[in-house]
Amino acid sequence: MGRRRRRWREPVYIWWGAIAVLMIAAVFFGAWRLALLGVAAWCLYEFSLNPTVCRVMTRQGFACHEPVRGRLFACSAAHQRVKNDAVWRSFGLPNPFSRATSHDPNRDTGVVVYSPAVRARLAQNDRIVLTVAGVASVLAILVAVVGIVGS
Repeated sequence: MGRRRRRWREPVYIWWGAIAVLMIAAVFFGAWRLALLGVAAWCLYEFSLNPTVCRVMTRQGFACHEPVRGRLFACSAAHQRVKNDAVWRSFGLPNPFSRATSHDPNRDTGVVVYSPAVRARLAQNDRIVLTVAGVASVLAILVAVVGIVGS
């Protein structure tokens, strides 16, 4: 009782294999555009296709272990708001799209286990991968634009 059936997800090595094939083909053929496609595929995978878990801190002090797709996404709307705040906070900015709520009807009164600032923190590995994927995305776009303009 209490266990949900999890739907089948493809193994991660299928994605990593496809990305590796793209990168090896780029090196073999000397095609920088194919390498850009491989980098863009890896960034897309990390942002929105990676099978992972939510990892938002719950009020009980544990990380949520519900399955999600992509490091930027969470399992529910409430957790997504917390994760969005965490992504903005990792850049040192407040979330400009957050709505201030004056009263949370689901709040347990009397005890505050974690403040929103503590709950809205990304795990260190998520911060690192999202930063690298963001920088790689910007570089891939810049190189593609320079390549298109230069040819």
